[in-house]
Amino acid sequence: MTTNTIQTELDGNILIIRLNRPDNMNAFTIEMGEELIRVLDEADENDDVRAIIFTGNGRAFCAGMDLSSDGNVFGLDETVDANSPDMEKNRDLGGVLTLRMFRMKKPMIGAINGASVGVGSTMQLPMDIRLASEKAKFGFVFSQRGVTLESCASWFLPRLVGMSKALEWSMSGRVFGAEEALAGGLVSEVVAPDDLLDRAKEMAKSFINGTSAMSVAVNRQLLWRMMGADHPMEAHKLESRTMYHSSVRDGKEGVLSFLEKREPEFKDAVSGGAPSGFDWDEEPEWK
Repeated sequence: MTTNTIQTELDGNILIIRLNRPDNMNAFTIEMGEELIRVLDEADENDDVRAIIFTGNGRAFCAGMDLSSDGNVFGLDETVDANSPDMEKNRDLGGVLTLRMFRMKKPMIGAINGASVGVGSTMQLPMDIRLASEKAKFGFVFSQRGVTLESCASWFLPRLVGMSKALEWSMSGRVFGAEEALAGGLVSEVVAPDDLLDRAKEMAKSFINGTSAMSVAVNRQLLWRMMGADHPMEAHKLESRTMYHSSVRDGKEGVLSFLEKREPEFKDAVSGGAPSGFDWDEEPEWK
């Protein structure tokens, strides 16, 4: 796929996605959002892709929305009545992107190499692991721009860092460094700039080597989905279905390889479909 705002590279089974507007600090545009969604669609259907790393070219990860764009800089149609059914078509593109990330079957790692504010910070939230360079900065700066949280951040952020920290960061809109992000739980590690991508690849390989692609995909979805469940019975119902599916497929090979003291040869391809009763693309209806 030809892209203008991102670069992609397949390194073994790891897809590396680089935001690529370095002269603009990788500021987010409508085109960038649409290209990211298309690349993620392709990655989910490609069994050669087992993990995804996001990073930025140049000194920034993403400096937020490109505020120099013509018209509504957020890509919204200002002629739509906010109370009309047409609002369904007038959606925050950051939210469309993070919902696509939420549905991914492949683990995602953010290698945050520099400044990441606004949508540059909120687009990271559905990533499974976020690693930060010592030079990284973060900021949920929306209150300082007179707008609200986007990219489903009001759902993701408090679940990752707790309500108090989410409120502090989003109400003040201040920019903070990698060490504060680590202390607050936004990132899991802070590493030297030159080591960032290698550490991200090392972590990606830990999700790939010796693991079942189907198990990784389903476990990722189970954990994210159950964060909003009302009762553990919801987890029990889904896990009973997925455990049955896996136990009669890769599970048999996993047990046999363990008993025979050899590396497993898992074959249950994610592209072959989800376990019965488990919808990869399940999403509540817009109302």
